[in-house]
Amino acid sequence: MANKWKDLKAKLPADARARADHKTEVMLAAMTLRDLLRERGITQEDLAQQLEQAQGNVSRMLRRTDMHVSTLREVIEAMGGSLEITAHFPDRDYRIDQLAAAAS
Repeated sequence: MANKWKDLKAKLPADARARADHKTEVMLAAMTLRDLLRERGITQEDLAQQLEQAQGNVSRMLRRTDMHVSTLREVIEAMGGSLEITAHFPDRDYRIDQLAAAAS
């Protein structure tokens, strides 16, 4: 008989359960820029206007699987947000502040 995840999870130490919960939250929060636009109720046309670009350029940018961090920051800021990058290690997370300096 297969064990149920909730039963296995209940047997884990509290710190292991917390790490598993955190990883689950991170994975569920992960989304594409296109999904983020939809979630925020922003159209490609709206974003294009904020970025002072043609809508077609925005569409192509949203399909990219690789882009400069500075471009990603511009897009997020045009949507009204801010970009933070965190390096995750098994024992600790580190927020990378180099981007904040570059934005100034």
